[in-house]
Amino acid sequence: MKIGLACDHAGYEFKEQLKKYLSSKDNDINDYGCYSLESVDYPDFGHKLAESIEKGVNELGIQFCGTGNGINMSANKHQAIRAALCWNSHIAEQARLHNNANILTMPARHLDWQEVEEIVDTFLSTQFEGGRHQKRVKKIKI
Repeated sequence: MKIGLACDHAGYEFKEQLKKYLSSKDNDINDYGCYSLESVDYPDFGHKLAESIEKGVNELGIQFCGTGNGINMSANKHQAIRAALCWNSHIAEQARLHNNANILTMPARHLDWQEVEEIVDTFLSTQFEGGRHQKRVKKIKI
């Protein structure tokens, strides 16, 4: 699977760990930054990831910032994006199953690696259910 990753400085360490984890499972990873622990602005990286999904470069995206809110809001400004802020695997499952989320956003300052791994695995392995949820998803875009 082609997966794009993005973060601000708060999510940098998780993003780097996640690159190795996802690559070990034979995924193609595109890294949209940031590239260090130096303070940066989350929209710069959230927009790059969102654009890559819109253009079909990546099938799905995963992103981090401190609370997850800022980078999630930035990505959701893009019409083709349905970024979901997930802090546990149940929410990640529902985001894919019912909302066809195409970007997983996580709050780096509120999770540990085991939680991140579980959330990511759930998000990536869950397929959109469609059916009654499809008409709702179509109503999101304005």
